Order: sequence, then C-alpha cells, then structure tokens
Amino acid sequence: MSNNNKKIVSSPELATLSYTTPERLVQDFACRGIVILSPDSLDIPLETHERIYQQEKQAMNDRKPITPSSIPDVLTVINSPGLVRACDQLVGKNWAIVPFTHNASFTSGSNDQHWHKDDNGPYNSRKQRHHQSIQIEMLYYPQAVREDMGPTATIPYSHYWTFNHEEDHDNFAGADHLDFNYQLSRMEAQPVSGPNSKYEIEDIVNRRTEHDIRMKSAVTDLNWPLVDSLEAAPLRAGSIVLYSHNTFHRGNHRRDDWETWKDNPRFMWRFWLYRTNEPPIRIRESNEKSVPSVDWPSLGIDPLTGVDLSSVDDDLTAVWNYHYHWIHTGKGQPSTNGTAGENEVERKKKVDLLANQITKKGNSAEPARIGAAYRLANMDDTNLAIEALGQALYNERESVRRAATYGLAAAGPSATEFLLAAAQSQIKWVRKASIYALGDASHLNESVLEVIINCLENDPSVYVRSVAAGALGCLGRRAAGTNDGQSLIPQCLEALIQSLEREENRLAMDRAQQRSIKFVRPTDDCDVCEGNGIDFGRDRFKPVRSAVRENVLWSMVILCSQGAEVIENILEPTIKTLKTVIETDENVICVGFAMDALARLANIQSTSENIPMVNQLKKDLVNILKSSPIHSWEALVRSGLSREALAEFEAKA
Repeated sequence: MSNNNKKIVSSPELATLSYTTPERLVQDFACRGIVILSPDSLDIPLETHERIYQQEKQAMNDRKPITPSSIPDVLTVINSPGLVRACDQLVGKNWAIVPFTHNASFTSGSNDQHWHKDDNGPYNSRKQRHHQSIQIEMLYYPQAVREDMGPTATIPYSHYWTFNHEEDHDNFAGADHLDFNYQLSRMEAQPVSGPNSKYEIEDIVNRRTEHDIRMKSAVTDLNWPLVDSLEAAPLRAGSIVLYSHNTFHRGNHRRDDWETWKDNPRFMWRFWLYRTNEPPIRIRESNEKSVPSVDWPSLGIDPLTGVDLSSVDDDLTAVWNYHYHWIHTGKGQPSTNGTAGENEVERKKKVDLLANQITKKGNSAEPARIGAAYRLANMDDTNLAIEALGQALYNERESVRRAATYGLAAAGPSATEFLLAAAQSQIKWVRKASIYALGDASHLNESVLEVIINCLENDPSVYVRSVAAGALGCLGRRAAGTNDGQSLIPQCLEALIQSLEREENRLAMDRAQQRSIKFVRPTDDCDVCEGNGIDFGRDRFKPVRSAVRENVLWSMVILCSQGAEVIENILEPTIKTLKTVIETDENVICVGFAMDALARLANIQSTSENIPMVNQLKKDLVNILKSSPIHSWEALVRSGLSREALAEFEAKA
C-alpha cells in the first residue's frame, strides 16, 4: 500500500552516540573497527560545517557537481588538526587519500544498499585486504543526523571476518557481499520509504518492512561473536566516522517525512585513507616502555555499541591484541601463547588443536579459523606454529588459506623463509598469499626483493603481479620506518618503474563484457576484477583499467612519501615516469596516483630542500599537474599543497 498521502512525524533530537575519546581511539579501533570523532575534537570553527552544508544544498538545487574543488571548505576538514591527529594514530603520518574514488557527497533517500565491504581498490577493483591498519574509510557529516534520516548502517566487530572471495564469483568484483541475493532479487532497487514505497508508514518507522527484516536477518544469521548492526546516529553536525576498510556497512533509507527531504537533505562525504608511513619508531626504541596490554573482558559494556565484552574468548583477543600492538609498534605483541616448559608431545598437541580449528567449515566458523591462526602466530614455538600455518596455506579450501595467510603475516619475519619458498609454488593462490604476507610482515632484504620482483615481472597471473606491486610499497614503507633495508628502496622503485613500461591498461571488464561490474567474470587476459571503466566525460581519458599499474602507482605514492634522500639515484627516472603518466596515461586512476606521488616528492620532506632536482620540481609542479584536465584536490591537499596553492592552480588551469 502506498504511503503517498500519509505523513511521518520526525523523531525528536536524541542524545548523540558515544564519541570516541583520544585515550581509547586505538583500542576501540583495534577491536570493533569503528570510531566516531566529535565536531569539537576537530579543532576547527563549528560554523565551517554549516557553511559546507549550505553550499552543498545550493549546488544540489542548482544541479551542479558536489566535489571538494567546488566546496573547498571540505579540505579544511580533511586537514583539521583533530582529524589529522586521530588518523596519524590509526594509519600513520602523512596518510594519503585514494584519488577520484567516490570522494564526494552521498545523500540518503528512499532505498537501501545491501551489506558489503567496499571494494578495496577504486571503483570495484579487487585488491588484497589488509587486516593491519593500512586502509580506512572516513565519513564526514556536515549536518546533524537524526536516527530517522538514513544514517549509515555498520556492523562493528566484523572487520576481521569475511567470505570466500577468490573462488566465489558472487564476490569476484572488489566488494565482499553479505547477502548477494538481495541484489539479484532486485530488492535494492525497490524504495523502502518515500512517495513510491509499498510499505505502511508504521512499518517504515518501526523497522518492520521486508527490507528491514532482511537486513537484520543477514546479520544475525552470521552467528559471529558480538556482531550486530549499528546505525551511525544521532550525530552532531561535523561528526566524522572512521572505520576499517573491511567493515561491513550499507547505505540506509530515510524514515522521516519524505516531503522534507529536499529542504533537509542528509549529506555524507566519503574518503578512502591509506598508510604511507610505519607506526612511530620511537615506541620501538629500547628506552621506551612496552605497550601495555589490554584486559579486554574487563572493559565491560562497549559505550558505542552496548556490546558486553566480558565474555570475549581467546580467539577474539588474539586478533585484537595483535592489531592493538601493531598500530602502536608495527609488530605484534610479545608471545603470550607460550609452550615453554612443555614437552614435545604437549607442544605438538596444542598446535594440532589450533591447526584443526583452522579447518572448521562454514561461514559461522570464520572467527574461529582466524582466531586459531593468530593464536598460532603468537606461540613462542615458532617452528611448530609456522609448520601448521604453512600446511593450512596449501589447503584446498579458500577459507582455510585465508586464515593461514593472516596468521603467517602476524607471525612476522620468522615466517619469511617459508613464504619465500611458497611464493614459488605452482599454485596461484599460494603464490598470491605468500607475496602478500611477505609485504605485510617481512624485512626488506635481497632475498625477499628478488622473489617479489620476479613475481612482478614474470608471474602469469595479473592478480599475483598486482599483489607483488603492492608488496613493494609495504616493504619500502617498513624499511624506511625501521631503517632496516632502506638502501634497497631505490631498487623497489626501479622495479615499479619497469613494470609500468611493461603493463598495459585494458578496456574495463564491465565495458568489455557488457554487463554490470557485479557480474563480470575472469578472462584469459585477466584473473582479477580490475574495476569499472571511468573517464569522467573527458576525452583525454578512456574507460580502461589495470590492477598492476594502479597498484604500482599506489606503492610509488608510499615510497615518494619517504623523501628524495631515500630514493637516491632513482630520483630522476621516478620524476620522469610520474610526469609521463600524468601527461599521457588514459587511466584516470593512474593519473591521480601519479599526481599525488609527484606532489609528495616536492612537498612532504623538508630535508629535500637542498636537492636541486626537488627544487626544480617544486617550480614545475603546477604546470605538470595542469596537463591533466581534472585533479583530485583531496589527495593533493594531503600531499602538501595548500588550499591557496590549489586555488591558484585552478585559476591557472
């Protein structure tokens, strides 16, 4: 029955959700994967948010694009002292923003999205998911958000668990779907509220529609510990939600009077942030106190979600402990899963129990599998643990291999020897997992570099080559942060530059296969989803993509963030290569990354001022950037360009 002639009375303003305090920021992010920053914590004038909101409303009414370049006050939010402090803690200094990736305003309305984890690469391209705090999402709300205004729905505590996505073609594209049939049945296209809804007003307001029930059941049917849906509201104007890029979430329908939507739109800006620097070295110095452990059960009721943590088990706390310590130190906690004093039989029995747990079947067993892998990684008998994790990596089931992969990454450098051998396996999935784990945990040395460069140059799998490209950035980042292997960073860059000379863009899969990106399939030329074809209506660009080229340039952003001194004799070809991409590449995502990398070379490291080539780059930068018809302001402002410089640049362009 249509509700066209009925009115919904908006709910009164309620107390806001529990905002995250600075002292609990890392702790809460490590366990639940989502934190909320208050407007006051940003340390910018509160009237900034109202100004942004009014400018958005005007642009929407005038049917004009809403982007950071058209509403530059958004850049003030991105570089606000409070947000920078929080993100520095979670993803390190000089964090970057993925360019041209939905970095604009979203409005809520009559329809729901399905539950999903966002594509880990731009526009539905698939990229290896990091458990470590490498990539997070930022949601910014310039206006107050009531509970009935379609607040973003999330599933806290879901960010370490997922479903098969390498051999399950429901998840071939970049996003991981919780209920893919919701899309297949076209429920996503049906309005839940508004003038065309089939539902009664009372059912909409009280969350009793078929859509609401379907969304709720999708979460409860998981049978994962602690998970339940959380709608991000009520929020004050200027609030920011930060969550792991692996958190399940969805867009939500409004439940208030649809006739008020035009005058009272709910806007949300979304940005993808990623790490370019390791956690601070000072915490790893010998004279520093060790990071105190968290007694998770003693935390009791989580103030944001209301979840009772008093009964969390060892599988959960093993994962949380690792990431809590990693965000602080760049490595996992010291071993607490000890076998010292136990005889060989007892140690083997303990390992075998966890090894069997990794092979549990069913989606509901995902936390048990992942938990067992992290518990093995934390054992002091590393040889036995890595042997068990290594056997799991060769298991025929992807869910078991996934747990083993994250366990081997959590084991750190002690797993390097095994991973180097596994990276040369005849099995594609084993090679891919091993290269990823080397990138996330090993030290940069000659042996590691040789194996990864060989995969980047010669592996027949596009997916494996793309992961190898990303691994070089992670290894170089770690080498610069720890000063262990830093002299090899120029070789990483040289390999990346050579890869750009070999790899080519391809017509995007949705265009080539003439179907939605959600339903594309691997081809003889490419075994990974490279994402939608996008050109932003500019003749310069074509609807082409390349997973390898884009990951190469993602890594170059990371390495260029370390400064020209680190790059040494590869500086000139690096500048030349990035300049060529900016001026000639038909893939707009590649161009966005290249602009960011080049701007970082020019702006971020103040000690580069005495290098003539860098000084010349600073003089030439604006003219180089002008060769592209569009620019990602949000990425460039994080690369060190000021708002004033951007405005001057746009005027010259």
